[in-house]
Amino acid sequence: MGQIRVVLCGYYGMGNAGDEALLAAVLQALPKDVTPVILSGNPLLTANRYPQAVVVNRKQVGAVLQSMRSAHVFVWGGGSLIQDATSWASPLYYTGLMKLAQWMGLKTIALAQGIGPLKRRFTRWVARSAFAGCTAVSVRDQGSAAYLSKWGIPFAIAPDPVWALDSIPVEGLWRLPAPRVAVNLRPHAQLTPERLDHLTQALVAFQKATDAYILLVPFQKSQDLAIAKQIQPHLAGVSEILVLEDPQQIKGVFRGVEMAIAMRLHGLIMAASEGCRCFALSYDPKVQQLMADTEMPGWEMHNLPDNPNEMCRAWLEVYANGEELSRDRLHFFHDRALIHQETLQRVIETVRQQQSVSVKRN
Repeated sequence: MGQIRVVLCGYYGMGNAGDEALLAAVLQALPKDVTPVILSGNPLLTANRYPQAVVVNRKQVGAVLQSMRSAHVFVWGGGSLIQDATSWASPLYYTGLMKLAQWMGLKTIALAQGIGPLKRRFTRWVARSAFAGCTAVSVRDQGSAAYLSKWGIPFAIAPDPVWALDSIPVEGLWRLPAPRVAVNLRPHAQLTPERLDHLTQALVAFQKATDAYILLVPFQKSQDLAIAKQIQPHLAGVSEILVLEDPQQIKGVFRGVEMAIAMRLHGLIMAASEGCRCFALSYDPKVQQLMADTEMPGWEMHNLPDNPNEMCRAWLEVYANGEELSRDRLHFFHDRALIHQETLQRVIETVRQQQSVSVKRN
């Protein structure tokens, strides 16, 4: 019986810690006897991080096709892959590969998807067609579930897989002065220069009030690092820009801080899952959904207060009186997130059984 090969397709090797965390969560969920084949934008980096995997350059069409010919399962590996807010080309790339995998006879899984927004009629049509042909579908939020319900496509719904991702401690973090507060901001049209200036002033005031060691944590170096570098010179107290590549280590950062102020969805999920008090700055419905699900305090970016002192007071309230998720709720999100793993393993087991029947017949 041949070893099962699973092609993992996502926004991998593109320098985004959230998507790398999704990849790490999928790899953590795979049975040990399965060979993962990762389509990556940075094959060398991905291969160095995951020596157990076969890594293929996602831009080399011939290599991608060859990897699919020798595979048994094709997985869209989580996140907001099917949306046309960023560009119309992105959903066509992913749905094109999914339809090709289906045409080639692979078992296909849309795993932990965050569907939408889908503003164009054509992208809605191709998305519906691709999802309808999947062997199994799981989503991570109610908005995605609404699309599939409207289309009449069966699915499972569960929290983001990163809730269940194992974290790795960051060496030396506990030797830094306490209290420690992690901050993550990302570029966005709603984060105007004026709002960034107000946030910076609020951070300065917050640090003076708490004497906190501020850890500025870029999740996508090509985007977030410039903002961190812009903020840090204004912080009179101790601070550090912490650039890490391993998503499990990034999650481990939040094990060693008292509070997190973050824009990125996976920054907030990592922080909450590690028992950290959180304050969200929402730029996207997926962050608003997380805030609602966890009763997490925060603001939508377009409603950000104009007064830095008001921001500082809100952060101080969370710092002094805020509560992390209870142990019961942490267990709930962790255990429910494993539904994605069960979906993946169920399809792989089907392939294994089919191989066993084929061997017996021969």
